[in-house]
Amino acid sequence: MNLGLGIDTGGTYTDAVIMDLAKGRIIDSCKSLTTYPDLVKGIECTLRGLKEEYLKEVSFTSVSTTLATNTTLEGKGYPAGLILIGYSINKELPTDYVLSIEGGHDSDGNELRSLEGLDSVKEFVLQNRNKVAAFAISSYFGVRNPDHEIMVKEYIRELTDLPVVCGHELSLSLGAYERAVTALLNAQLIPVIDDFIKSILSVMEKMGVNSTLMMMKCDGSLVKIEEALEKPVESIFSGPAASLVGAAHLTGLKTCIALDIGGTSTDIAMIRDGIPIVNDTGAVVGGWSTMVKAIKMDTSALGGDSHVWVQKKMFIGPKRVIPLCLAAAEYPGLIDKLAKVHAFSPRMMTDIMQPTSFFISRGIDSCCMKLSELGHEELKVLEAIGESPCSLSDIEERTKMHPLMFIDILRSLIRKRYVQQIGFTLTDALHVLGEYGEWNRTASFMGADILAGYLKMGRDEFCLKLKEEFQKTLALHMVSYFSSGVKKDEIKKFLECSDLIMFKPKIPIVMVGAPVRAYEKELGQIMDGDIRIPDHYEVGNAVGALVGDVIYRTELLIRPSSAGSSSYALFSDKGRHIFDNHQGAVDHAVAHVEKSVTEYMKGYGLSMDNVNFELHKSDIGSMGTLPLETKLVGIAVGSPRRIA
Repeated sequence: MNLGLGIDTGGTYTDAVIMDLAKGRIIDSCKSLTTYPDLVKGIECTLRGLKEEYLKEVSFTSVSTTLATNTTLEGKGYPAGLILIGYSINKELPTDYVLSIEGGHDSDGNELRSLEGLDSVKEFVLQNRNKVAAFAISSYFGVRNPDHEIMVKEYIRELTDLPVVCGHELSLSLGAYERAVTALLNAQLIPVIDDFIKSILSVMEKMGVNSTLMMMKCDGSLVKIEEALEKPVESIFSGPAASLVGAAHLTGLKTCIALDIGGTSTDIAMIRDGIPIVNDTGAVVGGWSTMVKAIKMDTSALGGDSHVWVQKKMFIGPKRVIPLCLAAAEYPGLIDKLAKVHAFSPRMMTDIMQPTSFFISRGIDSCCMKLSELGHEELKVLEAIGESPCSLSDIEERTKMHPLMFIDILRSLIRKRYVQQIGFTLTDALHVLGEYGEWNRTASFMGADILAGYLKMGRDEFCLKLKEEFQKTLALHMVSYFSSGVKKDEIKKFLECSDLIMFKPKIPIVMVGAPVRAYEKELGQIMDGDIRIPDHYEVGNAVGALVGDVIYRTELLIRPSSAGSSSYALFSDKGRHIFDNHQGAVDHAVAHVEKSVTEYMKGYGLSMDNVNFELHKSDIGSMGTLPLETKLVGIAVGSPRRIA
């Protein structure tokens, strides 16, 4: 048999399937907890749950992950430095390390100002190289001429061995702010995906799996691991893309909506006629607009492990924490700590300061950063947190600091990945209601009693209310997905009248993810549609990782080199090139696309005889007999499983 191995590492579970690739049939599967900080343990545990005789016959392996998505949603990307050339940004950026220097080009790729400020770059890099994990560079109109980005990148590489990424390497679309954000997020995610891939490779070697290894991108296509490492931002929606492709494969549907309820997020996407619907403008994740061409989806930072906390009312998320039931299963002493928690004044309570909050050290070796980046107070609090759950009272006693003095410090340590938080979650609520029973139910009961008391509610009433709020959120995001341009507040008002009006999608909804059975009935009360939960729904992402194709997209633009000029400029991933006339630029562009596609597919062992290739040429406007602008888009699709 020609066997394939699919692996998906999510925020809560690591899933694996073995498929007979010729028949598209799942012959074995397994789920295990994702293990932080050591991903290897969870991946190895999952693979050990598969039949050894099948693993030895695997010829093709593909992986997907929600790690990049979850990292961005939770704002836990590794710190990265951003260097802007020729402009500055007044909007919010996901970093505290930003430098602007002189330089940049105009829309035709001509140099506006010479590159200046390399001394400032040197000072910036040397000052922050122990505080960041990578550097990102974005130049004004760098997509029209990347010379300045390339020069600064080469200079930084002389100063440090940290990864450096340029905006033009990730997108050729205009939009200075979005391009800078994309480059920055890519830099922040490099350590995350690097750690993930190294973990996968080490387990494959240990388990004797000798096969091709690929990874799913956010548009539902597959790439080599080397390319995934260079552009980790393209894996932002890797897990959701895999769940979409997997949902379609498991049901045999060519057109459907996929609703994926995970530990950290809930994702909604659509596939039509076997092709994932892609967002034309670029992915938006965690509130950040990017240039990443990803599946069109609605994602919310709400999942089974979303933190449930109270003040004067109930809050869900957006942070993910370790559920009380799971932590107590590993650390039974947590039950005693829950029995002794101190009460807090509601006006003092935050998502960190909760009676059900506990903290655990991840270990220094697990972190990309160095201890030198931590301040004296951070080190003091970190040393007070041990390798078993530690309460706020424990930290107060060991540091002799009032909780109000170290709450922000704790928040910083969590963001920097030195510390993990334990708390009450939706998963705990399902344990209380008897709809899920994987771990220690006693801890969930105790946590529910504590939080419900603050709201003067009973334990079951509290958990039913929590589940109801989550279901309303599911419905809100589902309707929002099909209501582009309609504000969610307006949709929310509509859903409040769901006893009078029901949302009725015309295509099937396929639910995947471990806890979906708990929400099937209630979702059906809000939506009148064809809701399906297929066999192997628990491992839908791992299935999807195996059935994607290699897709290569390239886009080139031809414009007059300057106003009134008879020469033409060709803008491509190779930079800017000038030609004497329009036809010369077009001929070169066509040859470039064909060569690029052939070389790319050859790198995957695919000849053009086994590749579907389309080249689209469109002219915009006119200048006499010649167009003002010509765009060429090449798309090639091939199956890597043919050569596995």
